[in-house]
Amino acid sequence: MAKLYRASEPDVLKPLLERAALDSDSRERVMGHALGLLADLRAAQSKGWVNQFLQEYRLNSSEGVALLSLAEAFLRVPDPETADLLIADKLGDADWRAHAGKSNSKLVNSATWGLVVGRVLVGEGATGPLRRLISRAGEPFVRQAVGAAMKMMGEIFVMGRTIDEAMKRMRRPENKGFTASFDMLGEAARTHADAQRYFQAYVGAVDAVGRDPAAGHSISVKLSALHPRYEVARWSECVPALTEMLEALAVQAASKGIALTVDAEESERLEMSLDIIGTVAGLPSLKGWDGFGMAVQAYGKRARPVIAWANGLDRVMNVRLVKGAYWDSEIKRTQVEGLADYPLFTRKAATDVSYLAVAKDMLAAENIRPAFASHNALTVATIMEWAGNSRDFEFQRLHGMGDGLYERLVQENGYHCRVYAPVGGHRDLLAYLVRRLLENGANSSFVHQLADERLTEGEILADPVAKIAAVGGKRHPSIPLPVDLFGAGGHRNSAGLDLSDVDTLTATVKVVNAPLSQGAFPREGGGPDSAQSADRATAREPEGLDPRLRGGTVSDAITRAHAAFPGWSRSPVEARAACLDRLADLLETHRDELIAICVQEAFKTIPDAIGEVREAVDFCRYYAQQARAKLQPIELPGPTGERNMLHIEGRGVWATIAPWNFPLAIFLGQTVAALVTGNAVVAKPAPQTPRIAARAVELAHEAGVPADVLVLVTGGPEVGAALTADARIQGVAFTGSTATARKIARALLEDDSRPIVPLIAETGGINAMIVDSTALPEQVVADVIASSFRSAGQRCSALRLLLVQEDIADGVIEMLSGAMDTLRIGRAGDPATDVGPVIDQAAYDRLMAYRARVASKTVKTLDVPADGLFVPPTLVRIGAIEDLNEEWFGPILHVATWEAGKLSETIARVNAKGYGLTMGLHSRIARAAEVIEAEAAVGNLYINRSMIGAVVGSQPFGGEGLSGTGPKAGGPRYLYRFCAERAVSVDTTSAGGNATLLSLDEGGI
Repeated sequence: MAKLYRASEPDVLKPLLERAALDSDSRERVMGHALGLLADLRAAQSKGWVNQFLQEYRLNSSEGVALLSLAEAFLRVPDPETADLLIADKLGDADWRAHAGKSNSKLVNSATWGLVVGRVLVGEGATGPLRRLISRAGEPFVRQAVGAAMKMMGEIFVMGRTIDEAMKRMRRPENKGFTASFDMLGEAARTHADAQRYFQAYVGAVDAVGRDPAAGHSISVKLSALHPRYEVARWSECVPALTEMLEALAVQAASKGIALTVDAEESERLEMSLDIIGTVAGLPSLKGWDGFGMAVQAYGKRARPVIAWANGLDRVMNVRLVKGAYWDSEIKRTQVEGLADYPLFTRKAATDVSYLAVAKDMLAAENIRPAFASHNALTVATIMEWAGNSRDFEFQRLHGMGDGLYERLVQENGYHCRVYAPVGGHRDLLAYLVRRLLENGANSSFVHQLADERLTEGEILADPVAKIAAVGGKRHPSIPLPVDLFGAGGHRNSAGLDLSDVDTLTATVKVVNAPLSQGAFPREGGGPDSAQSADRATAREPEGLDPRLRGGTVSDAITRAHAAFPGWSRSPVEARAACLDRLADLLETHRDELIAICVQEAFKTIPDAIGEVREAVDFCRYYAQQARAKLQPIELPGPTGERNMLHIEGRGVWATIAPWNFPLAIFLGQTVAALVTGNAVVAKPAPQTPRIAARAVELAHEAGVPADVLVLVTGGPEVGAALTADARIQGVAFTGSTATARKIARALLEDDSRPIVPLIAETGGINAMIVDSTALPEQVVADVIASSFRSAGQRCSALRLLLVQEDIADGVIEMLSGAMDTLRIGRAGDPATDVGPVIDQAAYDRLMAYRARVASKTVKTLDVPADGLFVPPTLVRIGAIEDLNEEWFGPILHVATWEAGKLSETIARVNAKGYGLTMGLHSRIARAAEVIEAEAAVGNLYINRSMIGAVVGSQPFGGEGLSGTGPKAGGPRYLYRFCAERAVSVDTTSAGGNATLLSLDEGGI
């Protein structure tokens, strides 16, 4: 099973195509059945205002997207001001008049005219005629109407707000003959309190359904709703806990005589899910109960072996086969993490092929009771063909979808169909609602195609096996492998490690915790004793350092680099870029060793250490690609008889001074940018992290960078001061504190006889995230936890100031506090660790002293191990934005509130601090995003996502004001700052003029 996880798509599909293929006679019968089902579906679409409403406002239209976006956020907005802004944002730009009177349903047309009125109210100026007419009732009128419409949409897709309400609704005439599988809308727990609440909801649901077992209803359980850290790295914690809870629910369901199914999760959780399900399935206490089941997602490459696994259990298993629910997030995660291949199929037709092949296996399996969840007429008809006269299986559909597909099959043909029925308050269901609608409304989905009158029946019912065979099973061309993410003209993406794979995680943990091969390094800052002059400062070198890396005194190091510069500068750009490419390859070859050094020397967690190496690789490849494209001589226009050229050259010797928080990525990023532009470099790492820098320089030399072109010096502030004070330094690239950047800037200007040289500085910031009441709290909390506490808060970009709209502040803070309780604080080499130690004693003492000063304002803090430099993650409530004026470089987050309607004022107050590194916004209002984009004075703005993890080439990083000078690292303009531009103009008339003019027919003598 494991080998299929990242296997190539054609290889996985080859046996599936054979299994799913129909012979010509079967195909003819299937098409006959499918055409009949298609007619039933279309007949149902012409009835009922719900179907007609969805048909009128398709999800590929701006109006459909607007309605969906409004439904996603509106019911959770508590304050009228923000609600009005949201309505204006979603209704204001769509063309509702184009839909007026077009539907056959009077109710749909009435709703459309309501939207037209709403558009006028939110879109007209204050003097508009309709605005004046109902000025007293305006916004409240629209707000109430929209609220009613959103609740109506909720009722379409949610069976009931409570389990009792849902069961009562299943007794309505339109549900005659159908049974239900009730899902309590436990999407994912963020806190242990959430998990307990969801568990009790499941307990209550089992009890309620169990009061009438003859009705045949069942319960669906989502494991991620029962534990806030359902992650492979927390296997030893979450799997036993979830097994215990699932056992309790299964035993309860068995005692009530009802069925219980475990829903499918994201692919990285599959092995954990199978472990839990397998353990519960084998419990002696459940022998004789045939109600236990699981869901399998056909879009996963491992779907078929999972069915074989389920069939091999020592019991009958109910298996629900679905197409899949997390396709887009799975694709993105694979790309972001740089994994070898996707865990799922990239073509819709390939998923259909997989579904059919797996369905055939399920029908043939001895220990599986199949359930086929589909809204696709061709899929249903094919299963009917393969099943023959058997009715020993069931179909399933989502509540609110697929009306008309199964009614005749159930009422006239003896088939059984179960409705997957969401249960919960409308306010809580909306994230779920959006995902389900988007899943079923995607352009390639059967539901969407059915509504497209331009498609013929043949196109809608096209054979997926033939489609995939025609393209040889190849991956979708618009979805490149992660390694090719940046396209043919871009750099090759760095390779990641799949820590959701147990074997990979186990091997990585072993590597990072093994003793390092080289000698120990001093952790404290080095430097000369007080009697030495600064220009004779000597770096403290790591034991076992390769002799080629030894710089001796700073002056000696600069002398070596200065002498090597002319030859390196004259080398072709291609040769220098090739060195960077070779270095990137060497970094990946030695990835395990580099990860281990990052963990042991810089106290990075395992995921952070992997990201560190990947970012260093990306810097090398990106700058190599940029140099090839942008550092070639440019011929400029001018008059005839004249040749003008612009050459881009190196400046001389650069000093690169790197921080300890990114001791490989930033150290190498600055250094290779200077090297590829033709400069020699004297590189100084932070005194806390010399070992990783030394290994990086060794690999750079192995890649072809001459030893004297890149010279390493190590030590503390005295070494850095001696380096920047030397007049032979022609540029400085520095990442660190604002105070140190100021000192460097002054040093570069103190000597009047010294040339004016560039300083590239990236410094810190008081980074703020603004959250309004339309934001999804669960998403906010997840992003805040990552932005504030990952890397122990020791990132330049880390969130320092959370600004929550006061109307929702209490709820967000409560959820955030609960999510903090799930953090694991411990040693960096433990895969379960979320927050490791801070870098050194000085940092620890400073942060702990500050925590003591703000103890009275602390609303949440955590216990930490007594042994080690562990600063407790801390949440501090401050009265105003102005109360925080200093960056605290650790796991300390400050929270304050802001008033609805004062977004611009809030942004201005943050800007007034003078820092300008990162800022975030969580809002569902597009206009709010436009406002912050226009007004935020920051280098990097993040909307509806975390504020860390800038990707080279995609999110160039660097600040302004007190946060840096620019240009932005990892961006298309970075290399130019390392260069000298030289223009050469040659008068060619003295050597015979422009000879090409002599070949022209016109103008001759």
